[in-house]
Amino acid sequence: MKYASIRRGIIATVRAFAGLGLGVGTAGNVSVRVPGGVLITPSGVPYAGMRPADIVQMTPAGDVISGRLAPSSEWRFHCDILARRNDAGAVVHVHSAFATAIACTRRDIPAFHYMVAVAGGDSIRCAPYATFGTAALSRHAIAALRGRQACLLANHGQIALGADLSAALAMAQEVEELARQYWLSRQLRRPVLLGRKEMAVVLEKFKSYGCKPLQKRR
Repeated sequence: MKYASIRRGIIATVRAFAGLGLGVGTAGNVSVRVPGGVLITPSGVPYAGMRPADIVQMTPAGDVISGRLAPSSEWRFHCDILARRNDAGAVVHVHSAFATAIACTRRDIPAFHYMVAVAGGDSIRCAPYATFGTAALSRHAIAALRGRQACLLANHGQIALGADLSAALAMAQEVEELARQYWLSRQLRRPVLLGRKEMAVVLEKFKSYGCKPLQKRR
């Protein structure tokens, strides 16, 4: 089967959602860029029974290349994001509890913690509401993701991007944890936000953040 390992990776990712606290049931969907198109989860298929042949292959424009099932109802923003964002190789969309709760207030997640910068800016934006599966929702998501690796969707959930599946899934986990911390901080009082200058410093430091070989001092 074409792209068999990627198909298996997509299934492993959606099956991990519940255990990671990112969703229940069939809520959420995943896509991966492949040469000439996109592989995406099918619509409404329970994750436990999903098989590699169920994963749908589409063109960047959203036409089905192969697959016996309908693609995710959110195929449009998956295809549009991957067509426009060369830095993204995978998209994870989930209805995780805390991110969704904040999205239902239509608030951004502000710079209450320096780790907000992990998503690429001094906030995690909340895209305006639009009906699921629509071109309007796709436009709102693309705008909210400008310069970012993640966003909230008003009254809906979150979207996370990554160079590959593991990176996109890790980003979704980061966003959910930040959403949880932000929610908790607001139970105590309005959190003190970091300023733009400090977040600019953090964003610059994040450019060299991560697992890299130790540079020996001379």
